[in-house]
Amino acid sequence: MWRTFAENHFKDGYQVTHAQRQQMSNSSSITQFLLLAFADTRELQLLHFWLFLGIYLAALLGNGLIITAVACDHRLHTPMYFFLLNLSLIDLGSISTTVPKSMASSLWDTRAILYSRCAAQLFLFTFLMSAELYLLTIMAYDRYVAICKPLHYGTLLGSRPCLKMAAAAWGSGFLNAVLHTANTFSIPLCQGNALDQFFCEIPQILKLSCSAAYLREVWLLVVSSFHFLGCFVFIVLSYVQIFRAVLRIPSEQGRHKAFSTCLPHLAVVSLFLTTGTFAYLKPPSISSPSMDLVVAVLYSLVPPAVNPLIYSMRNQDLRDALRKLFQYILLQQQ
Repeated sequence: MWRTFAENHFKDGYQVTHAQRQQMSNSSSITQFLLLAFADTRELQLLHFWLFLGIYLAALLGNGLIITAVACDHRLHTPMYFFLLNLSLIDLGSISTTVPKSMASSLWDTRAILYSRCAAQLFLFTFLMSAELYLLTIMAYDRYVAICKPLHYGTLLGSRPCLKMAAAAWGSGFLNAVLHTANTFSIPLCQGNALDQFFCEIPQILKLSCSAAYLREVWLLVVSSFHFLGCFVFIVLSYVQIFRAVLRIPSEQGRHKAFSTCLPHLAVVSLFLTTGTFAYLKPPSISSPSMDLVVAVLYSLVPPAVNPLIYSMRNQDLRDALRKLFQYILLQQQ
């Protein structure tokens, strides 16, 4: 797949013409990129602004409530809700990295983003998305231990192991972001500065390259995909063991409670991994601006917005904590 793309992109044995060399020498002079415009008419631009504003506010409200509920309710000071709190923090960060800039672009009818801000946006987005995948893997392990090895839960997932695992997720995401950002922005660019995406995304920046240095990031993405595939396999195997254990529970209520905590997590993982992997590893032959846009929305906007709804609707303890939080707020206003 990538070999075919590389052959099409770097014709004649990856030979760079004199004009391309001249453009490459000037690639460092790029001071800004142009993001994808959702619409040309003012009415559609405002529609995009209000739509993204609604999604953003829903994500802020939902994740903010989860963070507040977990932090304030001592009954939720357990490993599962500790990891859920971290997931909400990541979701808040990731959607705040991309959506506000896109809304501002539509509101003020401008596509430009400074080179330095584009690099910062790509770094933060890659950092948070990588950390989210690692955290989702840890959450699968947490559910596996809770259901399949309940007698060892306190030992395997005590406060210190939980802190170490959360720190490992954040730290691994940070290192992954540093590696990809440094490599991506070290590649000479000579195909203009227009990105076919509403935020700075690695595949879109790589399309602007004009040298064989492009292959470094391509292979780095492939290597990272195998790493992420390992996380996915671990999650799948964990859930295979979880479902086998749940089906052996004699109580129907017990099975329902176990499925209610596992299925939402599995749904989030499936949506996040399938759309994210497709965005970064899809064949160039089927790539198009409209498809890239839809896929980007599915893996970057939908999970942060729906995660709070999924977890709160399917989790009785969290619903009770949120209900008490609302009651407390109402009492304070009276």
